[in-house]
Amino acid sequence: MNNINFLLSSINEIKGVGKKTSEILKKKKINNIFDLLYRLPHSYTDRRIKMKIVNLQVGKISTIKVKVKKYQFPRIRNLPKKVICEDETGTIDCVFFNSYEGYIRKILPLNEEVTISGKINYYKKRYQITNPLYVSQESNLIDKIHNKYSLTDGITEKTYNNIINQVLNKLPNIDEWLSSNILNKFDNLSWKDSILKLHDPKNIGKFKENFYQRLVFDEILATLLVFSEIRKSIKKIKKENKKFNPNVLVKFEKILNFKLTNDQKSVLNDINLDLASQNKMFRILQGDVGSGKTIVALISAINVIKSGYQVAFMAPTEILANQHYSLAKKIFPKEICIDLITSNTMAKNKKEIQAKLANGKLNMIFGTHSLFQKKINFYKLGYIVIDEQHKFGVKQRKALSDKGGVNCDVLLMSATPIPRTLTMTIYGDMDLSIIKEKPKFRKEIITYSKIENKIDEVVKFVKKEIKGGNQIFWVCPLIKESAKIDHASAIKKYEFLKKIFPNQVTMLHGNIESKEREKILKDFLKNKYKILVSTTIIEVGIDFPNANVIIIENANKFGLSQLHQLRGRVGRGDKQGYCILMFKSNLSENAKKRINILKKINDGFFISEEDMKLRGFGDLLGYKQSGEKIFRLADPIHNQDLFILAEKEIKRIEREEKTFKYYNLIKLYDRAEIINELV
Repeated sequence: MNNINFLLSSINEIKGVGKKTSEILKKKKINNIFDLLYRLPHSYTDRRIKMKIVNLQVGKISTIKVKVKKYQFPRIRNLPKKVICEDETGTIDCVFFNSYEGYIRKILPLNEEVTISGKINYYKKRYQITNPLYVSQESNLIDKIHNKYSLTDGITEKTYNNIINQVLNKLPNIDEWLSSNILNKFDNLSWKDSILKLHDPKNIGKFKENFYQRLVFDEILATLLVFSEIRKSIKKIKKENKKFNPNVLVKFEKILNFKLTNDQKSVLNDINLDLASQNKMFRILQGDVGSGKTIVALISAINVIKSGYQVAFMAPTEILANQHYSLAKKIFPKEICIDLITSNTMAKNKKEIQAKLANGKLNMIFGTHSLFQKKINFYKLGYIVIDEQHKFGVKQRKALSDKGGVNCDVLLMSATPIPRTLTMTIYGDMDLSIIKEKPKFRKEIITYSKIENKIDEVVKFVKKEIKGGNQIFWVCPLIKESAKIDHASAIKKYEFLKKIFPNQVTMLHGNIESKEREKILKDFLKNKYKILVSTTIIEVGIDFPNANVIIIENANKFGLSQLHQLRGRVGRGDKQGYCILMFKSNLSENAKKRINILKKINDGFFISEEDMKLRGFGDLLGYKQSGEKIFRLADPIHNQDLFILAEKEIKRIEREEKTFKYYNLIKLYDRAEIINELV
């Protein structure tokens, strides 16, 4: 059998793994031998030291060598069975529940010496071991260090150790995939030796040691190699290059009446170079809330249209699609024909728009995901811009790129700043552009914190702001009250505020139908209401220039990045923006840190770094909610140096080597399926 095939063989092929054990292991996502090897021991039990009965300690796991003296098997079937054992210092009872007499006689033969290991109890002035798992006349089978693993109900530590030790004893040598230069950094440890050290009880918790670092690097490299293959497959696609007009930016800056930031100009240059090249663009544009990503995307679309292609601009909600469309109408030359299509578009108008798209009379269309329904056909689609799609997976992104056809460039935009190591993990298949700098006319949002019993002061501040013609977002974590969770609810807060501000308050949450939600947001945008009570549904980048205050209840329960995203809903006009974080008195140390960081810092990239340190990378973008774990060993917080090293190695491989040398690595880390599907 090929060494790689051995590692990828089913756990059912391991001696002692029957149907029941197999099902239990599969619940833990252990499907093959490789999966089994990457379950780390978290502690161990040393059963080598034998104790005399007189020296036993209650509650401790101990190993003893004793002589079997007497059986006490009651006639009543369900009562426990007892075996009395002794050494020269005392007596101990071995108590068995739900065990057959024949089995007990076999493992504890009368008048024979046996070695027993288990947890010591004390009952009726006698030492006792209940249902001992480790019993043998051959003490060398017990006198070992036994690892402890995170187990599922139904499988014992002894059974699991027998399975893993069997695999470790058969572990094959694997052809090395790491270059000598990289291998050198990890003390030239092979993959096999690293795995053996990983399961050595002496090494538990030694995450900085070379054996562990080498395995972490393997995992990061396997992931980045897949992304490298996807990038290469996209770059192989040759397209017609769009014509690039450098005067477009000059004209736009006159219309906009402000200068683009240096970051905006740099990103626009990246995009224009891609559009003008013969390689298909597949780029992610990351920018903090209010950094001006939309303007960059719209300006880049002009060159595509001038080259005779159509542009599709997708947004996650109708109201956001509407806002992008309205901005384009203001700044685009009149000869460019643009339109908007949403679920609210009249059937007659929809048909007209569809016809114009199909015959090429429409240059640019704005809308939601409905833009890619079968009914909508483009005459010559050359550019897709997708806003706020940070939750698109690798497969979805590739499918989208393919849908646009050979000559279609793709730009994804995300207002969720994330740390570089996490960017490599999520967007490694794409080229990356970042806007960090914010336009000079944007004022920094002032952030306050208030204990919830000071709500009267907050209401007073809100009254003053409304009097000045401003609008307010009031965010609550729950829709309605919960007996289990002591959090503010949107419905209760809505009822409370309605009494203070009659006819000035409206409410928004996920249980309201989408058409009604759109109407509520439009009414708020038209200033029909002064306060919008909402759940975090408003987190997506909607632009309400007149809303300059956001109040967030139970702010200590949100992550830093989410609070920053919510805060970004205000201060988007020329007025000063305010964010008020409300909290209960019993704050944890972590919650205090989060609130203090938010009060001092407005930089989303710095905030996301801090958020990742406080909460862990899995929670940052909601991965824990989906139940997906990106890595088995690697961690973008603690292994930043290895991510950077892997990134450099990928660039070397792309220049000097063929990826097939690394195919076993990709295959082992369950990345081969992605490559087969996407490349």
